[in-house]
Amino acid sequence: MMRCCDVLIRGRTRNLEPGRLPALTTPPISAVALDLGTTAIKAGLLDGAGVLGGIVARPAPEMAADGGRYESDALVYAQTAERVLAECLAQIDGVLPPLGMCSQRSSFLIWERASGAPITPLISWQDTRGAASCEALQNSEVLIRELTGLRLTPYYFAPKLRVVLLQHPEWRAQLERGELLVGTLDTFLIWRWTGGRHYVTDASMAARTLLMDVHRQRWSPELCELFDIPPSILPEIKPSAGMNLALDKFYKIHNGIISSPLSRASAPPSPSRGEGETGLILQASMGDQSAALIASVGENSAEVLVNLGTGGFAMRYVEERSNNSQSAHPHLNPPPQRGGNPAPSPSRGNVGMGVESDGYLRTLVYQDARTHLAIEGTLNSLAAALAPYPAAECRSDDLGREEIFCLAEPSGLGAPYFRNDLGLYFSAAVDQLSSQQIAVLLLEGIIFRVARILEDFQRISPIVRIYLSGGLSELECLQQGIAQCAPCAVYRLRQKDASLQGAALLAAGMTAVQRDAAKVVVARGVQALPGKYQRWKIWFDALLKQS
Repeated sequence: MMRCCDVLIRGRTRNLEPGRLPALTTPPISAVALDLGTTAIKAGLLDGAGVLGGIVARPAPEMAADGGRYESDALVYAQTAERVLAECLAQIDGVLPPLGMCSQRSSFLIWERASGAPITPLISWQDTRGAASCEALQNSEVLIRELTGLRLTPYYFAPKLRVVLLQHPEWRAQLERGELLVGTLDTFLIWRWTGGRHYVTDASMAARTLLMDVHRQRWSPELCELFDIPPSILPEIKPSAGMNLALDKFYKIHNGIISSPLSRASAPPSPSRGEGETGLILQASMGDQSAALIASVGENSAEVLVNLGTGGFAMRYVEERSNNSQSAHPHLNPPPQRGGNPAPSPSRGNVGMGVESDGYLRTLVYQDARTHLAIEGTLNSLAAALAPYPAAECRSDDLGREEIFCLAEPSGLGAPYFRNDLGLYFSAAVDQLSSQQIAVLLLEGIIFRVARILEDFQRISPIVRIYLSGGLSELECLQQGIAQCAPCAVYRLRQKDASLQGAALLAAGMTAVQRDAAKVVVARGVQALPGKYQRWKIWFDALLKQS
């Protein structure tokens, strides 16, 4: 690979031993970041040069999976996050820098206002109990998509909450009386860490609930009525940046000790500050994929981020075309939000969204003085598809040898197709193939899906660079395959913990520091894969029509 360092993006990383920072505090720490992940909780420190270090990580509480239900202990999750953040803050000498937080999207819980104790587990975004809601509301899918930019699927907050409230009508009454509160993970932790003073979420998290009108950036009365969720029970929506919320559970006293809620009650009164104490201020909060995009690609350049891990996604910044959006939504100049603050102006990025983007998700990346949007294609359950097979042993020259086509998403095709009936699928029997040959076919299925998304993005507006990230993107076979089939140059991001870095960058207000990437140089020799990709597209299109 050819190494490429550029200054278009916001940050870079450097590998450091756990718990260690660059020598002394030069440059000083600009921000602290917290990543509330599904499998791990991480915190780190960003210095003035855009270097991320001092990372502290702990596993997230174990997820219990049962018949489509995915749940974990919400209180244990909160306590683990507190421990991680306190350990990270303990590395800082002097005044605490601002905090940027990113969270897994659509995971939520219900808790008691008086005690702060959760009455439900943390219900994961992976949970599919909302399928009954999707079936009941399928005739309203066009309206839902017009208002949210998203498809009606059980992974989002609203379909799951609708089912929970139908099963527990007494909770609905308690929520409406204010005795209980409901929210995504960020809302719960902000409420908890501010002593119950702030019941809020940010625009990027609200946009993934299926309850927010992405054009107005506020809760939609129409959507709340559809899902039978009272708007009054929902938290206030705030911009992602400039939150300026004092987290009174984390403050530093004169002798350098961090006070945190580790040994306190669930939701105690905010402690009074004494002389010499400095508190932690939450300046930015957003969804984890939003944070990764902020750290990885340039908003005003024709770049795409392709992340391949447990699942996968490809994202690029876009703008809404005012002529299309205005006719469908004459309210694009949004009214003031709660509290009288003017709503941010609509995004004015570098790409429009027209008919070519049909089926792709419209993602609100983050919100500051304006709203930043992206278009997103998704791939489901990639790691699960590859897990039984030796994918790491596959070589790039194995690609394109077998004339068998494949889809490699066991839980169904993601955006723009959303086909649960097409998941792990081969065009011919594979029982005579070796496990490594099957692994190659699965890798081809991932490569071709990514390439098709990139082709669609290219038709919307030209792209000049593609950046790969995520654990699966370290596979040389995937790198080479995507580079062979992609419409432009492909680079592999060296930086780790992109979500942490993006959250810190937004909190610090940093914009133009280095990004470390290596160009994927296509190997010389005969390349059978591009030709097979053209044949795969014909097969795939026919499969979509006949299924």
